[in-house]
Amino acid sequence: MPEMRYEHLPNGDMVPVLGLGTWNMGGGVSPDYSKDDEIIKTIQAAIEIGYSHIDTAEGYGNGHTEELVGEAMKGFSRRDLFITTKVSPSHLEYHDVWKAIKGSLRRLGTEYVDLYLIHWPNRSIPLENTFRALNELVEEGLVRSLGVSNFDLKSLQKSQELANSPIVTNQVPYNIKDRSYVKNKVLEYCQVSGCILTAYSPLKDGVLAEEIVRRIAKQYGATPAQVAISWLIRQPKVITIPKTVNLKRLQENLDALNLQLSEEDTERLDYLRGM
Repeated sequence: MPEMRYEHLPNGDMVPVLGLGTWNMGGGVSPDYSKDDEIIKTIQAAIEIGYSHIDTAEGYGNGHTEELVGEAMKGFSRRDLFITTKVSPSHLEYHDVWKAIKGSLRRLGTEYVDLYLIHWPNRSIPLENTFRALNELVEEGLVRSLGVSNFDLKSLQKSQELANSPIVTNQVPYNIKDRSYVKNKVLEYCQVSGCILTAYSPLKDGVLAEEIVRRIAKQYGATPAQVAISWLIRQPKVITIPKTVNLKRLQENLDALNLQLSEEDTERLDYLRGM
């Protein structure tokens, strides 16, 4: 079994560099109950083989995905799991944040979440209102760490000013082909300031079909997905949360922890899109 690697958080917690994303498990913007048993078994299988970071959101399946994660968590020690969820952009007013976290905790069947993110910025709601509630959630022990998602550099810095505890991550789309948050300096800022960049959609945008990715994978006897994941998590302050419901790919993704790309191959991937 691959040995998990971790990033250390300011409160002493450790977040695995490789987690399981759950977007579209149990529905997109509305619930889909048709594959509940399969999804629960998939998440349970992931935990059994070594995944401990599960990433979800109240907006996934309109809350149903959180219910599935909560069901899958039963039978495992809560202390062994790192659970991330997110508050939707329509729920960023002070009282709505409190209502949102209580709903998430109920659906997840837990007394706290390890990491709570603002899912998307909402320009019509002042961040001051949001962080007044978020800071209280940390004080009350309902949330252990705070983060944001899909924030540009200016909004990330504003969030850091308003938070009474460190903003530990900005979760953004990032992969070998999608470098938008590199170009706007978010990755560079995170690496300097100590904030983690959580890369979602690490295997999207045609990454797995790239000739150079496939060639390097063949060279190592690996899969293109393993190359793409390894390229991400070897970077300072970068973790990732690929999503799959395929049991074989769950293991393959986890095995990316064992793949050590050479400096030469890493540079070839770095400059694929002019990083």
